[in-house]
Amino acid sequence: MLVSVVVPTFRRPDLLQRCLAALHRQQFPQCEFEVVVADDAADEATRQLIESRQSPFFSACYIPVNGHHGPAAARNAGWRAARGQFIAFTDDDCIPDSGWLSAGLQPFADPTVVAVTGQTIVPLPRFPTDHDLNTAGLERSEFLTANCFCRRAVLADLGGFDEQFTSAWREDSDLHFRLLDTGGKVVRQCAAVVVHPVRQAAWGNCIHEQRKSLFDALLFRKHPRRFRQRIRPRCPWNYYLVVMAAFTTIFAAALGASVASAVAGTIWLLVTIQFCFRRLKNTTWSFPHLVEMLVTSPVIPFLSVYWRICGAIRFRVLFW
Repeated sequence: MLVSVVVPTFRRPDLLQRCLAALHRQQFPQCEFEVVVADDAADEATRQLIESRQSPFFSACYIPVNGHHGPAAARNAGWRAARGQFIAFTDDDCIPDSGWLSAGLQPFADPTVVAVTGQTIVPLPRFPTDHDLNTAGLERSEFLTANCFCRRAVLADLGGFDEQFTSAWREDSDLHFRLLDTGGKVVRQCAAVVVHPVRQAAWGNCIHEQRKSLFDALLFRKHPRRFRQRIRPRCPWNYYLVVMAAFTTIFAAALGASVASAVAGTIWLLVTIQFCFRRLKNTTWSFPHLVEMLVTSPVIPFLSVYWRICGAIRFRVLFW
């Protein structure tokens, strides 16, 4: 077996079916690759879907992962059960191009190449939402587990993904940085294309997304230099300014310092308005989206700072 495609999933059989159909269309010898679906929910509907797709021309191995430990743990279960010399990763909400496998494996002709990352395309509507634009940021990512290939031996040496990353956030950057630390080459192969459609998000989903800042702290603890060079060169000072201005407004008013309270309140208001308009730039101004931006923009800085502090405490790192 030359290559194993590992697909982590969690209770999304409809999306998974679309991904499997794309893998079935690969212009690659069927006898040279296998598909391993690692189900982080151990979901019966997903298991039945995998069983229904078995045929002499296409087969997928179903690996149930009990406990809902996140995509990093699911990917580890998948590649450890795989038989391929190379491991290809994509996600259940992605659609690999028919030439994805062939293109992604080509750079490994160079024995110094330890991993390959392909081109991820995020189609956007004419008038995207803030959520759409955030998802489109995947196109600019250096290394994505939605579209990457690794030598199995190298994955084994590294121990795979760090399962401390229990959400779908920064576990791919952590693996990328550890691959770079091996001294081998991590190359980009633009011909290995995966389409990543934007999933519709619930209203106010950006509030829940702030919890991901927790894992920024973990990544920073493990790779401080690479984090500052490749992820975020400085902390989000505008968030801290909003939080400090808001608390100063309240405390100054409580102490009767009306001038200081007014100044701090003005700073809070101006920075919050600027943040809101920045989120609205190049997005739809439909009424529901406009209301969502107006409601969530004052809240996001507080939640982001809160989760960054939680990450600093949880992972014992000085992180701002």
